[in-house]
Amino acid sequence: MLKKNRETDSFTVSFLDVASCGFGAMIILLMIAKPSTPTTLELVEDVPPEGVVAELQEQLFAIRGETTIVNRELNAKHEQLSAMKERIARLRRDLENIEGRYQTSRQLSDETTDEIGRLAIARQTLTEEMQRLLANSVAPTNNAIGGVPVDSEYIIFVIDTSGSMYNNPSWNKMLGVIQDTLNVYPEVKGIQVMNDMGDYMFDSYRGEWIPDTPGRRNQIISTLRTWNPYSNSSPVEGVTRAINTFYAPDKKISIYVLGDDFQPGGSIQDVLQTIDRINVEDENGDRLVRIHGIGFPTIFAGPRRFQQSVYRYSTLMREMTQRNGGTFVGLNDYQ
Repeated sequence: MLKKNRETDSFTVSFLDVASCGFGAMIILLMIAKPSTPTTLELVEDVPPEGVVAELQEQLFAIRGETTIVNRELNAKHEQLSAMKERIARLRRDLENIEGRYQTSRQLSDETTDEIGRLAIARQTLTEEMQRLLANSVAPTNNAIGGVPVDSEYIIFVIDTSGSMYNNPSWNKMLGVIQDTLNVYPEVKGIQVMNDMGDYMFDSYRGEWIPDTPGRRNQIISTLRTWNPYSNSSPVEGVTRAINTFYAPDKKISIYVLGDDFQPGGSIQDVLQTIDRINVEDENGDRLVRIHGIGFPTIFAGPRRFQQSVYRYSTLMREMTQRNGGTFVGLNDYQ
């Protein structure tokens, strides 16, 4: 019996020692292990409340509805714009047709107008002094040179000094026309000569009348033979300067425009409107000054492609002289 008890006790103590040593080792390991901060594995966004989502969806639907309305209105505006463009195109075609018929009727009317009737329109009442001067002179019975009435007390020559005039027979013919015009006027109160750009022949008489004396007339013709300032073949600058500078209510003035062409770059209507604004009508319907025109056939001697400028000059001067109480004479040769 004593031997059995001793064996049991020995086994029991050994087991407890082993268990105690293993548990203690685990505790010691946990104690000596280095502590660390917990690691965040994943951030989870805050989920907005259900009411905010509903509000945002409502705003989105409202914006989509407004966009639909704006697109519908924009399409309607595009349709209106297309309709207006089509209407404008139709009106332009109608206007072109009307202008074409109007020009045709005017051309027919001009062709059937009697030359004597045009001269009657251009005729101007003579002052007592001009009647006295003409009575002592040898002048044509109709007081005209080349069909142009010569019944003013002051005369201004506006001359095209471009190359087509100066470098051709037109220049000699132009000298003869001016000489004949001066011869028909026995005496005037003042003369002035400028080119179609408004440049004066004599700077000493800039803005002033040249006294009418035989010596001055000879000097004008002599200077004209070599006078060749720059010209753009448009009479508007010279005519407007002549009117603005020399018009006076107590003066009866005639402007003689001498040229051969009007370049395609200029607008006939713009020139006429400019002259109309300056050479206005008085209470009797008369213009401030009378404007005559003489055309020379220089360009007809060249290629046909350049002849359009001659027709443009004739159209311009015919309209200008008719509107301003004068007469246009187109020469068909140099004789």
